[in-house]
Formats: sequence, C-alpha cells, structure tokens
Amino acid sequence: MKIISSIILSVLFSLFTVCISAQSFDGYALYSDGGSYNAYLIDKNGAIAHTWACAEEANYATLLKDNGNIIRGAVNQNNTFSAPTVAGIIQELDPSGNVVWQFDYYANNSHTSHHDITLMPSGNVLLTAYEIKSTSELSAAGFTQGFFPSEKWPTHFVEVAQNGTGGQIVWEWHMWDHMIQDTDAGKPNFGIVANNPQLMDINVSTTAFGFSGDWFHVNGVDYNPTLDQIVFTSRYTNELYIIDHSTTTAEAASHTGGNAGMGGDFLYRWGNPSNYGSTSTQTIPEAVHDPRWVKAGRPNAGYIQFFNNEGQSNGNSAIDAINPPMSGSNYTSNGPTTYDWRHNCLTSATGQSSHDRMSNGNTFVNVSNQYMYEVDVSGTMIWQYSAGPYKAFRYECDHPGIIALLGNDPCGLATGVEKLSEANVMIFPNPSKGMFKISGFEGIDSYEINVFDMYGKQVLASYKGLTIDLSKFDNGIYVINITTESGETLVKKVSLIK
Repeated sequence: MKIISSIILSVLFSLFTVCISAQSFDGYALYSDGGSYNAYLIDKNGAIAHTWACAEEANYATLLKDNGNIIRGAVNQNNTFSAPTVAGIIQELDPSGNVVWQFDYYANNSHTSHHDITLMPSGNVLLTAYEIKSTSELSAAGFTQGFFPSEKWPTHFVEVAQNGTGGQIVWEWHMWDHMIQDTDAGKPNFGIVANNPQLMDINVSTTAFGFSGDWFHVNGVDYNPTLDQIVFTSRYTNELYIIDHSTTTAEAASHTGGNAGMGGDFLYRWGNPSNYGSTSTQTIPEAVHDPRWVKAGRPNAGYIQFFNNEGQSNGNSAIDAINPPMSGSNYTSNGPTTYDWRHNCLTSATGQSSHDRMSNGNTFVNVSNQYMYEVDVSGTMIWQYSAGPYKAFRYECDHPGIIALLGNDPCGLATGVEKLSEANVMIFPNPSKGMFKISGFEGIDSYEINVFDMYGKQVLASYKGLTIDLSKFDNGIYVINITTESGETLVKKVSLIK
C-alpha cells in the first residue's frame, strides 16, 4: 500500500510545473495547503526534499524550527466556530511526523485559534484567535447592532509555551480591551474616535457582512524580537497594526506599561485612516495579508512588508513595504503616506498569500490558488512552482532547520562535474588567507565566476577577474562556480583560513 501511495504521490507532483534559471536562488519552500494532511519541503527544482505525514488536517501556516521540526496549525474537527481557516490545535512535529507536543485546549464554544501563527525566539508560539462577545455585551459597550444583531468574534492573541507534551498560555492580548465609541456617553470607553487612533472604534465600518461573527478577520501575524513588538493584518478593516509585546498580560489589557508606555493600545496602524476619523489617503484598498518585518541583513531590513491584495491602481496584487517613522519604541506618526517599496505581483489573489525578501535581494511570492515564484532585484522571474497554497515560506540554505534536515551542504554546492576538459584550471593557494588566483584559462575569453559559501549563500556574483578576494568573509569552505559563454561549468572548493 505504501508503494502504491508513493507512486501516486510522485505522479501528482510530476504534474507541477517548475521553471528555473541559472540565477535562481538555492533554497527550499515549505508549505501545507489548507485541508491537506501533509507538509512538503521542496527544492528549487520542485523535487520533494522532505515530507511530514500528519494525522490532523492543516488549517493555514506551517513553520520550520531550527531543529528541523515543524510548527503547524491544525483543525479541531469538533470546532463549534464556522469561519475560514479555523484551527483549534497547535502542534510541533519531528521530521518523522511524530507529535512532540500539542496544544488543543484552544477550541471550545467560546474561543478558537484560526489563521496564522508565528514563532518566538524562546520557542513559544503566538497564535491568532477568536473569542465570542454576545449581542448584550456588544450593546453594553456601545456597539450599534444595525438590522441584523449577532454575536461578534473580536481578535485576541495567545502566546503558548511547551509544557511537556502539551502547552500552556504565558501571555495574551485582547482587542476587546482597546475599544472606543462615540455613540453613548453613558457607556464605557466613550470618547472622540479621531483623537484616539490607538484604540479601535467599536462601530468601525468593515467589509464583513453585518450578520457575520468574523468581525475583523485578522489573518496574519509576525514578531520582531529586537523591538519586542507584534504586527498583524485585518482583512475587514484594510489595515495593519503594531502592538507591544513587552507588556505583562495585565498591562496588555490596559493603556499603560511596556517599553512604549502604552500598554496594549495600538502603537501604530497603517492602511485605512478613515477607521479612526482621518481624511488621509487609504493605501490598502481591500484585503491585506501576511505582514512581516524584513530580516536584518536583507534589502529594506526593518521595513514592514505585506501582501496588498488589490494594491495596484488596476486592482491587481502587490507586495508593499513601508518604513514606519520611529523614535525608540514609539512611532512618531501613522505615516508614510504611501508605500516605500513595491513589487507588482505577476498574478493576483483576493485572499491569503505570502511573500519574503531574500538575502540576495530576490523577492519570493506565494499567490494562493495560483503559484509560487521568485524574482530578482530587476523584477525578472527566476523561479516558479505551480502550486499556490494558503501560505508558503522560503528558507535559505544556511537556515539551521534546513541543515538539521538535509546536512551541512543542503543545496549540493560542494560537488560539481568538471566540464572544462580542455582547460587545466587551478585555483591557488588553497587554503588561503583570502586571495585566490585562477590559472589555466588560456584561450577562454568569456566566462563568469560566482562564489557561494557552504550554505548556498552567494557572496560574489558575475565576477570577471582572475584573482578572487575573500578576505572580508568568514573562515570556511567556499564553492567557486566558473561558467563559460558556451555553458560549460567548473566547480571548485577552496578553504579560507585567516
């Protein structure tokens, strides 16, 4: 039976189209589609490098840990909530698919996890969740019910730590604690909405149906360990928000405390100023997904990047990045007035989707129900894989989780076939303290040299000289790839020892 299943799986994946170029970045993509029971790690050629066979149905995101395990949201089949990508289960699986620990308390008739998760440096998991507020609770807080009174499910976040084979809540934040209303001075949280952008107008106009419990449809979350802050996106308010994670749970329920001194109030929001009474331009016109801080050492490091589903003027999708104005832990305004960087997506999606900025400047994009692709800094597509799950994540070859799964040379750059048979090419001295010379290129006029470290990260590109200076890089093994105009290649390993 296993043999038949393997054959079927191979046939299915042979149907996927993979497009790559010589400039493709060597790395891997991880995904599990909603409704699927398996998670897949694919290489640049679309081959499955690793599979996790899971007992529970995936709901949305699957993340790779440094030890090669995965963290995923899964569906509690007895969930009483009827909403998109409802989960209820968070679990860690080892490379063999065994459950290391699982947290499934968060699925009952009053609350449930849904949509996105993010990993904390501590190993804890931050999850997005709904909680129920009844029509009477809403009315008492100043919410105007309209023609179709119904319960609402405001967003909250729960941070879960492993506790043996289970999990325990160590921190939480609730949007319900940060509401304002201007309809009834006799009810709580009365104030002027336009003077309090740090709070959510309880009567904010959203794109949700009036009778829907899914009030804000928060669908993406990320954590910045340097700032100790959380960013999240709301599809139905067309905004992204930042809150302070340095608070205690009690402070997170208040308006004071934490590094920014604002408790759990919004430190920053961007995308739809009309939500707090401003006439400034709306920059996120419709749905928005997958917010993330660009990692250190990458282009636009520190920017917040997100999938703006209908961000282009023609309604097509874009990957936008903004650089919020900061002073310490606080934000000095809700600027900028437009995006600071943009990639116009090669195809569009009305929902889900994900993206990332890679260390070599490339941009990875996963367009749900379409395909994944990667473009270089000029916007040229260099990689494509024709599967478009809800979310996919790109991991570079030096990621500890990739190395834990696939070994110290996960991208196979340490091996190569010598095709320059007529050239007696030598690279010397080897090892060297930094300067390597190349000889034996007599009669070869056109060639290109690319240098990679042992994790597949490119450190020199399109180099033309016959002396290579690696003195500014760390000690270790480097792979020198020489390509002639005719396409012949030579791969050599050198050692840098200073």
